[in-house]
Amino acid sequence: MLTAILFFVFAFATTAALAWAGIQLWQVEENPLEDRLAELQTQAASAAVQFRRRRRGRGFLDRFLFVISHIPGMDDYLNDSEKELAQAGIRNRQALASFVLGHAAFMALMIGGMAYLQRGNPFSQKFGGLVAAFLLGWLLPNQILHRLVKRYRAKLQDALPDTVDMLGIVLGTGLALDQAMTRVAEEMQFIYPELANEFYTVVMQVKAGQERQKAFAQMVRRTGLEDIKSLSAMIIQSERFGTSLSHALKVYADALRTRRRLRAEAAVGKAGIKMLFPIVLFILPALFVIVLVPGVLSLLRDLSGGIGAR
Repeated sequence: MLTAILFFVFAFATTAALAWAGIQLWQVEENPLEDRLAELQTQAASAAVQFRRRRRGRGFLDRFLFVISHIPGMDDYLNDSEKELAQAGIRNRQALASFVLGHAAFMALMIGGMAYLQRGNPFSQKFGGLVAAFLLGWLLPNQILHRLVKRYRAKLQDALPDTVDMLGIVLGTGLALDQAMTRVAEEMQFIYPELANEFYTVVMQVKAGQERQKAFAQMVRRTGLEDIKSLSAMIIQSERFGTSLSHALKVYADALRTRRRLRAEAAVGKAGIKMLFPIVLFILPALFVIVLVPGVLSLLRDLSGGIGAR
């Protein structure tokens, strides 16, 4: 009796520890700066969506987006989708309309497929299946878009140290900032095309007559990265006060490499916690079966043989 009580106590403690570790692992940390950047990006994207609502457009995708924008509650969805598409590096004219159309088609496909699979089931089961299909059709494209945003940001984050270091070297040769950024974008186009395109976009905006500070501010809103915001602020301040930008970029590149190494060490440290769940759920049960089952079968065979001999 005491053994059974201790077993249940330890089992409950282990389950509680695993649940607490999972909550701590997947809990999102508060970041006021990232929240503020998200707010600014939403404000920047809302102007384009509101303008699109006021005109019908000529193409099929424009008309489809015009109809969707008049559905109550869809403004926030369009704003968030357009902001995340821009942060994922998808910035063509029809990106938002194509994503919304694909999202709606995927939801219709999921609901239609579930209705076909459950055509002979009772209404209660059919209703539950349709709700599950609707939720899956709504959440899965958004999760894929979130994943694309994270992957694009990770590529920009990995490209920053080498690109900033090269920018400082090119500036040290006597080139102007726009020429140096163009040269770095050309050299990094095949290695880090994402950051090279961001630099090239800033240069084109400045050549078109836009203020450099606004061009860098738009790049910060497009990417949503703290390191790019620091880089933009450093370039603007160095240009305003006339300080040596090449030396500041060299120091900043070293700091970025240190951050990249710390992020890699943090990922390695989390790997042990992440491996805890598959080990406990999949590896240990199989190991117990392999180790204990032959002994238990042999013990039962011996006990049955002893009882039969009596």
